[in-house]
Amino acid sequence: MPPLPRALDRINDHVMRRLGVSRRQLFETVERPALASLPLEDYEFAEWRLARVSTDYHVEFKTFFYSVPHSLIRQQVDLRATARIIEIFHRGKRIAVHQRRYGGPRHGTDPDHMPSSHRRYAEWTPDRFRRWAASVGPETEGLIVAILASRPHPEQGFRTCLGVLRLFRDVTRDRAEAVSARAVKIGGLNCKSIASLIANHKAARHSTEPTAIVDHANLRGPDYFH
Repeated sequence: MPPLPRALDRINDHVMRRLGVSRRQLFETVERPALASLPLEDYEFAEWRLARVSTDYHVEFKTFFYSVPHSLIRQQVDLRATARIIEIFHRGKRIAVHQRRYGGPRHGTDPDHMPSSHRRYAEWTPDRFRRWAASVGPETEGLIVAILASRPHPEQGFRTCLGVLRLFRDVTRDRAEAVSARAVKIGGLNCKSIASLIANHKAARHSTEPTAIVDHANLRGPDYFH
C-alpha cells in the first residue's frame, strides 16, 4: 500500500473522465480564487434570542437581567449572547452591551439607560441603605432588606427606602424599631403602610381607654361556667 500523501497526489492529479480535468486543476482555477483570508479573531459561538423589554427596562437571559435604554420598554429586541458578553439590538442597531453574568447580582444596569426618576438615586446602593438601617437597629435593617428583596429590581425599592428614612427622622429609635418589626410581620412594605403604623403606634401610646373586647359567638362568657 503506497504512503498516504502519494495516494492523495495520485487521486488529486487523476483526470476525471466526465469533466476532463483533475481535482487539483478545479481547486486551482475555481476554488482557490474564491477563498477569503482567515479572520483575524477566533470564531466565538453566540446564541440569538428574541426578548421583550420589561417595565424595569431590563431583558432576561438565563435568569440574569440586562438593561436597555428605558425608552424601549415593552419593545421587542434581539439578544446575542456569547460566553463573555451580552449584546442587545433593536431594529438591527446595537443599543446595549454588557459583560455576561454568571453569579453575583442578577441585574446589570447601565446608569445611562435609567429614566431620570431612577438616575436620581444612582448614588444609593442596597448596602448603603442597609448600613443606615443597621444604625437604627436590627428590626429596621430587616425592614429595609425585606423592601429591597420584595422588588423585581432593587432600584425599584430605593424610593420606598428613602421614604422610610424620612418618616423615621421624626420618631424615636424605639418606635422605629417597633414599627419596623410590625411592618415586616404584616407585609406592609410601602411608605403608606409604614406611615399608618407610625400614626397608630403614636395614638396607642396616648390612648387611656381600655381595649374593647370583641363580641364573638364562640366566646362562652361567665354564665357558661355556672
